[in-house]
Amino acid sequence: MYAKLVSAGLMTGLTVGGYAYAAQWPTSQLFGRTLIAGLDIYEVALTFDDGPNDPYTPRLLDLLAQHQVRAIFFLVGNFVRRRPELARAILQGGHLVGNHTMTHPSLMWEPPSRVREELAGCNAVLEDLTGEAVRYFRPPFGARRPDVLRTAAELGLKPVMWNVTAHDWDATDPRALAARVRRLVGRNQRLGRGSNILLHDGGHRQLGTDRSVTLAATKILLDSWAGTNLRTVTIDAWK
Repeated sequence: MYAKLVSAGLMTGLTVGGYAYAAQWPTSQLFGRTLIAGLDIYEVALTFDDGPNDPYTPRLLDLLAQHQVRAIFFLVGNFVRRRPELARAILQGGHLVGNHTMTHPSLMWEPPSRVREELAGCNAVLEDLTGEAVRYFRPPFGARRPDVLRTAAELGLKPVMWNVTAHDWDATDPRALAARVRRLVGRNQRLGRGSNILLHDGGHRQLGTDRSVTLAATKILLDSWAGTNLRTVTIDAWK
């Protein structure tokens, strides 16, 4: 009896662990295909979540323009409503915008009706701004489940994850942050993959989140990549 209980407990643990991996690990494809990166090891994509956010989104746009680099910004719908001029500046800079839901909940825990409401609402806000259909979606916290991905597909959205977690939301040293990103890009190169870098120009809890460390680290990275084989691309370069 004891052996059966232990075996059942192990199976339950493995099932729960497998579900958690599929639901939140950024490179997992168990619940459905997500866009991560291409196979060119010299390609890197900068992706910024949780904006728009002043004053850091405009400063970041200035930095990217100086280096002639395009990125994708996964925008929170409620922040776009409050700062539409910042979202327009992103578009005017030649960057892509993507759906990051209306209010940034963890969709793994929301009922299907709320999932659709969050995605469709953000789509409507962005399409009103751009006049074009939104193509890309990043789930907050990376949390998804099969019906989340199905709803995204029904709304014409391609889910985008990442394979470089910068941890810039709690970073305090720009040089250490940049070094971490470079190290993980090197790991991806050894694995034969391009790099999709998760960064943040805002914070999901409120406007005005301090992203000065991210801004400084992005400058360090762009300066260090100049004159190397690395090429910055936007995620539409990858299928």
